[in-house]
Amino acid sequence: MMFTRAGAALGADYSLHDLRHTAAYRMARDPKMLLTDIQWILGHRHLSTTQIYLNPLPEDVIAAAVAYFQRRGRPAPATAAPGAEPGTAPVYDPASLNILFGTDGS
Repeated sequence: MMFTRAGAALGADYSLHDLRHTAAYRMARDPKMLLTDIQWILGHRHLSTTQIYLNPLPEDVIAAAVAYFQRRGRPAPATAAPGAEPGTAPVYDPASLNILFGTDGS
């Protein structure tokens, strides 16, 4: 109740479930944290329930893909925005991102 009242006073619409989701997401990003350990912490009977909390943010997927290509000594497949400074985030085709993240209706 205290958390709900504090959120209302701040005009925020956060819940304890939002904090739980954020904690699960942050734990899952730690390469030394096992998914089964996160499952146990969250008290889930099935691993598939824990996986619901692990949807990556689009910017995290893009950063991981760029890092992958850099580790392999290859340039990332996308180019930077026209006029952008070298080393800035690449620009991706919105249609490709829609397909990648399943928002294209298929």
